[in-house]
Amino acid sequence: MKRLTVDIAPGDYTVCRLPAGSAPPRIEASGLVSVTSTPTEVSVVCPTEAAPDSEHSHPGWRLLTVRGPLEFDLTGVMAALAGELAAAGVSLFAVSTYDTDHVLVKATDLARAVKALSEAGHEVN
Repeated sequence: MKRLTVDIAPGDYTVCRLPAGSAPPRIEASGLVSVTSTPTEVSVVCPTEAAPDSEHSHPGWRLLTVRGPLEFDLTGVMAALAGELAAAGVSLFAVSTYDTDHVLVKATDLARAVKALSEAGHEVN
């Protein structure tokens, strides 16, 4: 895997789940906002200050974004990040967009995540 540049976004993020069939919420926030609807849930990732009320809400995540855009035929980006973080004992929540990949790690694990990615040869800003 080639060296990646990973940017750490400012602020706290929340990952939450809304009941199946919920209307996707309209979230006005700067930063990453991801709303994914499946037959069994509506999943939301967004800055904590914009998070919808949810019984299943998990704040305290930090966002790491691979600087892109990435070509669609580029392989192994998420596998490299996930493997390096897993080896360091850091769990992640992954989100991919058209241009790039994002991983969220718990704020308490951010220093370990940065160290693991840096030691693997990636540039972390």
